[in-house]
Amino acid sequence: MSTVVPLRTAARRAPRLALLGTGVVGSALVARYQRLQARDVPLPTLAWLANSRALHDCAGAPQRALQAANRADARADDLPPWAEAEALHAGDIVIDATASDAVAGWHAEWLSRGVHVVTANKLGAGSALSRAQSIEHAGVTSGARYGEAATVGAGLPLLRSLRALVAGGDRIHRVEGVLSGSLAWLFNQYDGMRPFSGFVRQARQAGYTEPDPRIDLSGEDVRRKLLILARAAGLPLEQADVRVESLVPAELSALPLDSVDGALGQLDAPLAARFKDAYRNGGRLRFVGRFDTERASVGLQVLPADHALCGGSGTDNRVAIYSDRYDEQPLVVQGPGAGADVTAAALLDDVLAIATAR
Repeated sequence: MSTVVPLRTAARRAPRLALLGTGVVGSALVARYQRLQARDVPLPTLAWLANSRALHDCAGAPQRALQAANRADARADDLPPWAEAEALHAGDIVIDATASDAVAGWHAEWLSRGVHVVTANKLGAGSALSRAQSIEHAGVTSGARYGEAATVGAGLPLLRSLRALVAGGDRIHRVEGVLSGSLAWLFNQYDGMRPFSGFVRQARQAGYTEPDPRIDLSGEDVRRKLLILARAAGLPLEQADVRVESLVPAELSALPLDSVDGALGQLDAPLAARFKDAYRNGGRLRFVGRFDTERASVGLQVLPADHALCGGSGTDNRVAIYSDRYDEQPLVVQGPGAGADVTAAALLDDVLAIATAR
C-alpha cells in the first residue's frame, strides 16, 4: 500500500501535469493548453503525456510530444508504460482523457499518494460503487482533489449544482435528463426519412460518439453518467440498480468492432417505426436518463413537444433537477454535452481550480 504524502509537503514543489490519452480529447486539450499559455493563464507545466503505446517528456514542446506518442508502435503489454510511473509526486495533477477501465482503476491509488486527478473518464465514479467509494475515500484521506466535471455534461454545472443543493440541506426528489450529447444530436437530427445509421456515422465522424458507437447506443454511457449524478446526490446506486433499454440489436451487439460500421443498418427499421409512432402522437423521441429515491432508468422515451427535455439543439444536454426547493418548477441546466473542445475546456477548468486553490 502506498504511503500517503501530506499535501503541505507537496506545496514546496511546483505541480506538474501528466496527460493520459492522446486521442481527440487529449489532442484538443494540448491545443487549448498552448492557447491559454500564450495568454499567460497560470497553468502548471505539462511535464509529460502518454497513451497505451508510449510515454513522452514534453520538454516544453507538448505538440511535438503528442505527435510522437501518436506515431509510436502498439505495445503487447496489458499495462501502459505510465501506469506505475514513479515520476508522479504528491501535488502533481493527472489528467485522464482516456476511456480506459485500467486507467480508471488507478484513480484511487493516485489520490492516495496525494496526486490530484482530473478526468473525463466515466469509469472511475460511474462504474462499480466500490470503486467510486474508494476514490472518494482516497481523496478525503490524502486531501487530493478529484476533478470530474468533464464526466457529465462536458463541464456543465451539473455535479456542483447537485452537491451545492445537498450541502445546503435540500433533498433531491428526482433528476431526469438528456445526458448524452451524441444521442441528443442523433434525435435532434433524425427525421424518420433518412436512415438512422447514416446519422450514427456522421456523429462518429464528428467525434460525438465513443470510438465504438454501440457504447452510446446501448445506453451504457448514459448509465455511467446517471450513476455519477445519483451518487453526487447522495444515492449509493449500484450499476445493476439502473434499468437500461439498449438501442442495439443483439446481433449488432455481438459483432467485433471492425464489423460494426457495415452492420449499422440493423438500427434503421426499428428506429423508423418508433419515430413514426411518436410523430403520429405529436411527440418527440428523446433518450432519457432518470433517477429518484426508488428507481433509476435509461432509455428512449416519447415526450410531449413542450416537455422540458425537448428544448435545446445540436449536442445539448438538458437536465431537470427536482428537489424541495425546485418542486413544481425544476432547475434546468442546458448546454453542449459532447465534443472534444468543450470536454478539453472542462478538464483544464478543473486543473486551474486545483492549481490556484489556496
